[in-house]
Amino acid sequence: PFGQIHVDPARGLFMGNRGGCFHRNDQSLKDRRWASRQWIICVLEFKGRRRKLMSPGLYTELFFLDEATALAAGHRPCFECQRARAMAFASALEHAGVLTKKPYAGQLNELIAGEIQERLKGKGVAPTGSPTDEPDGVIYSVDGQAFLKWQGLAWRWRFEGYELFGPCHKTGTILTPRVTRLALANGFVPVVHSSALAIES
Repeated sequence: PFGQIHVDPARGLFMGNRGGCFHRNDQSLKDRRWASRQWIICVLEFKGRRRKLMSPGLYTELFFLDEATALAAGHRPCFECQRARAMAFASALEHAGVLTKKPYAGQLNELIAGEIQERLKGKGVAPTGSPTDEPDGVIYSVDGQAFLKWQGLAWRWRFEGYELFGPCHKTGTILTPRVTRLALANGFVPVVHSSALAIES
């Protein structure tokens, strides 16, 4: 959710990419961490397609715990393999007054991935705010630890899933980009890992 790339054995619910190839033929990463602002979220299965991961010269595949994590990291739903989700995302932003004309993808790339790229380059910082004022699906951090706000509560983020923390913190660093938060506030509901779906009574 911080927009960084890590190697971890945990399996995520979504795949994505950052617009191109930034790995070497031996599958090690180059110094750069993206190739464009086309940062998308893709499903793991689509029309029977199969890929050999990190093939030479092809785009670098990334994997995310869930959609909320990918959104916080600066990605947006793919208009090919997730067209319905992408249109729902765009519709929420139309309702928020952010998008006014088609095509949407280019505008979304500049507004969302652009914000995270500026942070990763050290030219921008995530805002500080009150997580209680944010919509469900937002991820924020406190003392370097990420938390998902879901069902009005804070869930500690881990590579393998969430664990219930309790009430949201009064103050935190809001990781989810501004425009994405507007989509969440205007009806877009992210897919979250099953570990955050059940609260024991």
